[in-house]
Amino acid sequence: MTGAVIVVGSANQDYVINCDALPRPGETRLGGRLRRFPGGKGVNQAVAAARLGADVHFVGAVGDDPDGALLIGELRSEGVDAGDVEITTAERTGVAFVSVLPDGENAITVVSGANFTLAAGRVSRTVRRLADASSVVVLQGEIPVPALQAAVEASTEAGARTVLNLAPFVELPAAVLRPAAPLIVNEVEASALLGAPVTAQESAEQAARTLAGRAGSAVITLGGAGAVWADRTGSGTVRAPEVRQVVDTTGAGDAFVGGLATMLAEGRDLETAVRFAVEVGTVAVTRVGAQASYPSRADVAGAPGA
Repeated sequence: MTGAVIVVGSANQDYVINCDALPRPGETRLGGRLRRFPGGKGVNQAVAAARLGADVHFVGAVGDDPDGALLIGELRSEGVDAGDVEITTAERTGVAFVSVLPDGENAITVVSGANFTLAAGRVSRTVRRLADASSVVVLQGEIPVPALQAAVEASTEAGARTVLNLAPFVELPAAVLRPAAPLIVNEVEASALLGAPVTAQESAEQAARTLAGRAGSAVITLGGAGAVWADRTGSGTVRAPEVRQVVDTTGAGDAFVGGLATMLAEGRDLETAVRFAVEVGTVAVTRVGAQASYPSRADVAGAPGA
């Protein structure tokens, strides 16, 4: 039976600037084209999963402003249930300023705004109402730590599967990491968690096994090299397909998480979920933008059920 994907996370309006290089301290540089996209890691992951056919609910907060209204409208247009998005007058909707370099790499500055009004009590009540043993609850590091902790506790109590994408990295108690199945990090975040550099596939494989001992399972994403995974049954590496040109890596990690959550909600094992997620992320980097780059099920090579 396919369960719901419940994303508790951030909602931002992304302002994307194409530039030749990032400015050094004290330097002013002229940028290229400026575009606006709906974003935030939470919204991105929710949309990515919905595009792939998942039944998605989004829990978050936006400001009482045009950006917030646009984000809610975009969620609904993608088929995401946005009934649990709080509209607050205390803060403006979160924004992210994304600089995209010619090779597709990016640098991002986030102003959290309304995302940091997300209260632990409301999150706990909402997750308890929505989740059951067939659900997958997806979390990231762009919401307040108390809200994140409350979501993990409520997910665990409901018997749901918790997917924790610890991006950006924040310090969390061991008890919050333990239910994550999987804990998803990139090399930088894995290095912060372990207190040692994770810079190559070999060190990532060992790091994933170590992190799987702290959580239910672990996945470390390696960008264009793919991802490594580990759980109680074993571990492995999934290499990313080669692409002719990387256009924009913005939101590719969120596409990966959305793809993985979709597979887990369908009852697939972790290795299958990671293989599918790598394919989803690979498609995303060949297109411009975050959500604008996310594929449908039919766009993903070898997709189960496509």
